[in-house]
Amino acid sequence: MTARFAPAAVVKTPRPGGGFVLRSPAPEPIVARCLGDLLVRWADAAPERVFLAERAGDRWREVTYRETFDAARSIGQALLDRGLSPIRPLAILSGNSIDHALLMLGAMHVGVPVAPLSPAYSLLSQDHDKLRALTAVLAPGAVWTDAPQPFARALDAIAIARLPAMDELRRATPTGDVDRAFAAITGDTIAKILFTSGSTGTPKGVVNTHRMLCANQASIAASWPFLAERPPRIVDWLPWSHTFGANHNFNLILAHGGTLHIDGGKPAPGAFDTTVRNLRELPSTLYFNVPRGFDMLVAQLELDAALRATFFRDLDVMFYAAAALSPATWERLAAVARAERSRVAMVSAWGSTETSPLVTQVHFAIDRAGVIGLPVAGMELAFAPVAEKLEMRVKGASVTPGYWQPGGAIEPAPCDELGFYPMGDAGRLADDAAPERGVVFDGRIAENFKLASGTWVHVGELRIAVVAACSPVVGDVVIAGHDRDELGALVFAAPGVAIDDELRRRIAQGLAQCNAGASSTSVVRALIMAEPPSIDAGEITDKGYLNQRAILERRSERVAELYRDGDAVIRPASR
Repeated sequence: MTARFAPAAVVKTPRPGGGFVLRSPAPEPIVARCLGDLLVRWADAAPERVFLAERAGDRWREVTYRETFDAARSIGQALLDRGLSPIRPLAILSGNSIDHALLMLGAMHVGVPVAPLSPAYSLLSQDHDKLRALTAVLAPGAVWTDAPQPFARALDAIAIARLPAMDELRRATPTGDVDRAFAAITGDTIAKILFTSGSTGTPKGVVNTHRMLCANQASIAASWPFLAERPPRIVDWLPWSHTFGANHNFNLILAHGGTLHIDGGKPAPGAFDTTVRNLRELPSTLYFNVPRGFDMLVAQLELDAALRATFFRDLDVMFYAAAALSPATWERLAAVARAERSRVAMVSAWGSTETSPLVTQVHFAIDRAGVIGLPVAGMELAFAPVAEKLEMRVKGASVTPGYWQPGGAIEPAPCDELGFYPMGDAGRLADDAAPERGVVFDGRIAENFKLASGTWVHVGELRIAVVAACSPVVGDVVIAGHDRDELGALVFAAPGVAIDDELRRRIAQGLAQCNAGASSTSVVRALIMAEPPSIDAGEITDKGYLNQRAILERRSERVAELYRDGDAVIRPASR
């Protein structure tokens, strides 16, 4: 089936002080009271339909909508019995799992905010300082994990009361307290506290209200009416400690009575085999991933006819987000889709943890990566002049009221003089004369800097160009050159690539290929980093994104070496 989208339409008006504002002409959609009402709806309408599934050896463990609803009420009672409340939230240290989902829904059913903390802060960290900092802000009433042994050191580090195993929580008998707590939930009730990735600073606990989450799903449905035509099915690994996997994907399945097969794999060496096995068995109607995941998937699709056949059989949409998809990967995906005679749509979106997450969504045909769509119904997107760019700022029901503080206080989210939340991202119209053709992402405002000449360097697009030119041997780069005469790069090799003369040669060729001649777009020196980015030092987020500012500060001696013209410095190859 070809995905059926809402018409591509937008209203553009001037913004006082410069720039402009975009909004959808569609009426604001009807918004559910809370996520629990969505669960009640499907527990009544399709009680035996499978909601969640996960691998258990060679079979799949499954829970239906009715089983999920019953479990949520029992778990909600168990949490109330232990004193959790709107100001004593629940922290979860766990990857995605059925039990994690049941606990999350049970907490939200009785008005207890839930905070899934990224497993990376527990399992990859050596000092657990970041985990301690997050739980100090959260001040949770209890913590839960479905894997006590792997998380033992992390649990010891935070010393918070632990919930018992899931079997004991599910044995609680719901009382009238559960019904009263559920009835008391309003749109302003806090459903979740999700911490930002920390790519531009210390992670913050973003308040996610029920209104935010339900409004976002209503907006998605308005742009993608095909979701109502059949229950969606997805195979998904994206973590529930982040807004993309939790608020976009998990809630989309809940809102439309679909089925989520929890993928135990991820786009990393060794772990991706699990993903491929699942995709070979389970046809999806939508497929979500980050660009790195699509880079790995397309190579498998090109080689495996059986995988291609299953993957494209029922697929309506392939959706990428969180970073830029390379033009080469886009073309390869389009080619394998054509090989299966599939008319699947390639789409994207844009938003943040603070917008739960969608602000814009692609609901029209696009032929290249970079277009992030149009504002969804109920959201306004402003473009304000900042540092030679147009910063995107947002207003609407999906925007957070602020950041969680211990005891339930909320630090208000910053807004400009017109009430718009500044996102820190730049954007522009794909076609100034036809705004309905969508918005193009134009980099991070905070990452940009000036050379000594006063020329602005737009780091986001330059980084993408360098990585693409040096692919597949380079995993990522950090651009340096603030107040200097020329640009340089600290280079991190791709996983499994040896640091040797061949890598140096490939980097030199890549720099020559992407340099355009102008000082602000030409990287003329590079230095390979033998030490990988450190999560404990804040150099890399738990999602794998580099924190440019932290790396440049922590590795200031390497930056100085980059500009000393020693033997280790790589220059562009001669053309």
